[in-house]
Parts: sequence; C-alpha cells; structure tokens
Amino acid sequence: MHTPKAVGKRLLGVAMILAAGNHFLNPAFYLKIMPPYLPWHLALVYISGVCEIALGALLLIPRFTKLAAWGLILLFIAVFPANLYMAMNPQLYPEINPAALYWRLPFQLVFIAWAYWFTSKPEPQKQNG
Repeated sequence: MHTPKAVGKRLLGVAMILAAGNHFLNPAFYLKIMPPYLPWHLALVYISGVCEIALGALLLIPRFTKLAAWGLILLFIAVFPANLYMAMNPQLYPEINPAALYWRLPFQLVFIAWAYWFTSKPEPQKQNG
C-alpha cells in the first residue's frame, strides 16, 4: 500500500542516501561550511556522509525505521551549526543568495518534523475484501 507516510518514508530515505553521495563527490563544499571551532573538518564531512547513507537506508527497513528516524533528527540537529555559520557569514558564499542561506535555517525544522513522523508506529494496513 502506498500511504502518504510510506511514500514520505521512501522519499526521505532515498533523498538522504543521494544527498550523502555529495559528501564524497564534493567534500570541498562541506569543508567550506564547517564552523572553524569544530575539529577534524574532513573527518566530520565523511562521517556525516556515512551517517546519512546508513540512516537513510535503515529508515527504509521497517524493523529499524524508528531508530533511524531518531538518528536523522539528531543528525539534522548536529549539522545545524554549519547552516547557521553559512547564514552568519554570507560573504564566504557569494555564489549563494544570502536570503537562501537564512531560508535554510527554518527548513531544517521541516526535515526534523519529517523524520519525527516516522518515530511512531506505522499506519495499520487495511485489508482488501
């Protein structure tokens, strides 16, 4: 059955896996957005990419959906400082409209809410017939 929740779960899981690939294909972008106070920038870029792949994949496995959803919430919170750093330093990102840098901040709440949707039990399956 293709309930909105099932479709949303697939979309988020696949989106996380695809987005994670960019951590490995274009790590320079992520290095540029790392707040200076964080250590081990390159390691954190790769670790966050691995976490996105793992959590996106686990979200798609019913047995691990709830755990993965909580993991994604924590990940979205963990990467928020990078988004905030970008918004506070728009001169470092002349290729990005400064307004877009600020719009990303509340959008992080949308991702948190989206992941939170999957922390509860799945919708019951309806019987045909």
